[in-house]
Amino acid sequence: MRSLPKSNHRLAFSPGVTYKRRRMAIYLVRHGESVSNAARIVQLPDVRLSAAGVAQAERLGRRLGDTGITRILSSDLPRATMTADALQRATGAPVTLDAGLQERNYGAVRGTPYASLCVDIFAADYEPPGGETWAAFHARVDGAWARVLAAAAQTSGSLAVVTHGLVCQAVMERHLEAPPGAAPTWGNTALTIIDGTPPRRVLLLASTAHLDASTTGGPV
Repeated sequence: MRSLPKSNHRLAFSPGVTYKRRRMAIYLVRHGESVSNAARIVQLPDVRLSAAGVAQAERLGRRLGDTGITRILSSDLPRATMTADALQRATGAPVTLDAGLQERNYGAVRGTPYASLCVDIFAADYEPPGGETWAAFHARVDGAWARVLAAAAQTSGSLAVVTHGLVCQAVMERHLEAPPGAAPTWGNTALTIIDGTPPRRVLLLASTAHLDASTTGGPV
């Protein structure tokens, strides 16, 4: 896995508008800004949203409030569950937690300021001490995505999935029909809309049009 380069894809939909779906869609969401995002620290599991992250999640909720979301799946880490709670308040949809949607486990590296790192922790050959290899991470995400698709098949409306930057990247690369060469920036509360039917075409990629031009955080 490489580090995540910057891009700003806007596909099929116009940014900054409310999307009323005519058929089932999957709304893939990265969590709002956490305290560690703001401080540029590799995140520990119990990190919560910053005040800015709470506001971002509320903005996302307003964007998606009338899109027909009837179910929400979320990582069980606090920065994701707090974001999912904002969506629940906006949509009324129940939230189900899935630990398989957690961010990659960086083991002993967690809690380290990015400025103090001597290695590229996003490099394809990097294995964090006490953490997950890329192979283990991808296998976990593959299993979680299979559960997402099973939930989507059993959901009468649309499904929202709240997770983390590297999970979004892995899902896009391994499971979606994305534009060739797509290299999005997974900013905080980045929204990707996926056609609910195979081949799971990406309709909107990593959009933060609901936010002001403020910091949207790094990938982990």
